[in-house]
Amino acid sequence: MTAAQLGAIGPAFTAFLRPFERFFGQPETVRHFRNYTRGLLGDLPRKTAEPLALAAGTPPRCLQQFLKACLWDHEGLTDGVQRALLAEVATLPPDPVGTVGILDETSALKKGTKTPGVQRQYLGCVGKVDNGIVTVHLAVARGRFKALLDSELFLPESWDADRDRCRAADIPDAVVYRPKWEIGLELLGRAGGNGWAFDWLTFDEYYGSKPGFLKVLDLAGQCYVGEVPKTFSCRPV
Repeated sequence: MTAAQLGAIGPAFTAFLRPFERFFGQPETVRHFRNYTRGLLGDLPRKTAEPLALAAGTPPRCLQQFLKACLWDHEGLTDGVQRALLAEVATLPPDPVGTVGILDETSALKKGTKTPGVQRQYLGCVGKVDNGIVTVHLAVARGRFKALLDSELFLPESWDADRDRCRAADIPDAVVYRPKWEIGLELLGRAGGNGWAFDWLTFDEYYGSKPGFLKVLDLAGQCYVGEVPKTFSCRPV
């Protein structure tokens, strides 16, 4: 990149974020939103609240409160991002593969017991059972364009059975255990409500092993290419 292109990134990023600032309500919350998002794009080795806040010249406690206690319109923000990305994809040139939806999950190692959803479970990031969290994601790819559309925390059954623990971690009562494939269908439904239609959907063996998941895709007429277990069987109808 040229020096001029690098210099234009900051103003361009600010312009991109501006339509989404209305979902954060208070001016102070908007400032934290700007600092946090800019920090995530920086070159800090650790991108937790404290180093991000110090790099932005704000007290760490303020950014910690933004992440823990400040309220914003999460659903409105998700819808706004999805519609903005849909408008961007509409400007892209034709692609022989089409618009591809990608359903997958991400895991992260965590210490302790207080992070929402944390427990010993299979974590793809280390390829084994360990202490951490899992989130389900929906992404889109069209040619060289790639973007994240949505995500949702996977809440294990042990957490759902202990609502006092959930409330202590600020998990709303409406957030309950659902299998990851059901979460995936919810993400697809929300994206569909914002106008998204995928030429293809792709996913790994976990989703491909769930007949209920595949049945919903078939009933919806959604084309897909996914992994299935070696033991998976089917018969013509």
